[in-house]
Amino acid sequence: MSSELDNAIQLTATVPVSLHGIRLDQAAASLFPDFSRSKLQQWIKEGAITVDGVVIRPRDKVAVSQVLTLEAVQEAEVSWSGEDIPLDIVYEDAHVLVINKPAGLVVHPAAGHARGTLVNALLNYAPELDRLPRGGIVHRLDKDTSGIMFVARSSLAHQSLIAQLAERSVKREYAAICLGTLSGGGKVDEPIGRHPHARTKMAVTRNGKSAVTHYRIKERFGHHTYLAVNLETGRTHQIRVHMAHKRHPLIGDPLYGGRPRIPAGASDLLINALRTFPRQALHARTLAFDHPESGERLQFETELPDDLTGLLTLLREEDAAHGAQ
Repeated sequence: MSSELDNAIQLTATVPVSLHGIRLDQAAASLFPDFSRSKLQQWIKEGAITVDGVVIRPRDKVAVSQVLTLEAVQEAEVSWSGEDIPLDIVYEDAHVLVINKPAGLVVHPAAGHARGTLVNALLNYAPELDRLPRGGIVHRLDKDTSGIMFVARSSLAHQSLIAQLAERSVKREYAAICLGTLSGGGKVDEPIGRHPHARTKMAVTRNGKSAVTHYRIKERFGHHTYLAVNLETGRTHQIRVHMAHKRHPLIGDPLYGGRPRIPAGASDLLINALRTFPRQALHARTLAFDHPESGERLQFETELPDDLTGLLTLLREEDAAHGAQ
C-alpha cells in the first residue's frame, strides 16, 4: 500500500481585502506562513495550490474573497543518494529522460521508502539531477502502477514539462482491466479529493479538484473489461478512484477494489488469479508531449508487462472455454 498520502496537507484560505490585487505567490506566503516561499512557489507551479479551483501562475493576481486551496504532500526530510538500480530507458537526451517504470518501484524517497526508489536509480545514472527539484520528477505513477513517465533533466525541461502538465497538453493513455462488463466507452467527470475518513485513500468528493477521465473498450470478456484510459487531469489515484466510483474497480486494486469478485462458473485457474493478482491492473502505456527545447511533438509507447499480458490471456481462454461448452 502506498504511503503517498501519509503526510498529506489540505488547507484553504480566503483572500482578505489587504491582499487584494497582489501576486498569487505573495498571497500564498501570507496565507500559508508555515511553508517557505520556495516550497509554495513549487507547489503553485505543480498545480497543488489553486485559486477558486483553478491552476494559475505564481505572478497572476488574486482578488478579495477568492479561495486558495493547498493540497500537497509534505515529504519527510530524507537524504537522496544514487543507487545502482536498473533502469528501462525508453528515450533520453540532454533535457528529458523517458522511463518505463516497473510495478513495485516507488517513484521517490519518502517516509518508509528512503532508498530503492526511482529517484535513487536516476541519481546514480544521471547525478546532475540532484540540482533539480525532486530529482527531476514532475509527475508520479503509483508504486504498483507500471509504465511510461518522463523526467526533467534540465531546468528548461523542468519548467516546460510542469507547464505542459498544468495546461493539459500532455497526453497519457493507460491500459486497465476492470471488474464487470461495460456497454461502451465514456467519460467520468467527477472531482477528486482526500477521503473524508481514510487518509490513505482518495475519493470523489464535492469539494475535490476537477478530474476528468476518458475510457474506451479495447476488449470485453464475460465478467471483465480491458480498457484504454486517457487522462485530462492528473489527480492522485485518478483512474482507480473514477473506475471504482463507476462500480468497475480495477482487478487487484488493494485500496479501491474491495474483496475479489469471483464470477459464477469460473475455473480454478481464474479464481486463483483474481484472488492473488498482486497489484492494480493498470499500466501507463502511451505518453506524448512537446520537447522542451525543439517543440517537436514526441510520442512513446510501451508494451504491456508480463503480468497483465498473462491475465488477458487467461480471460480470453476462460471466455473461449465457456463458449465451447
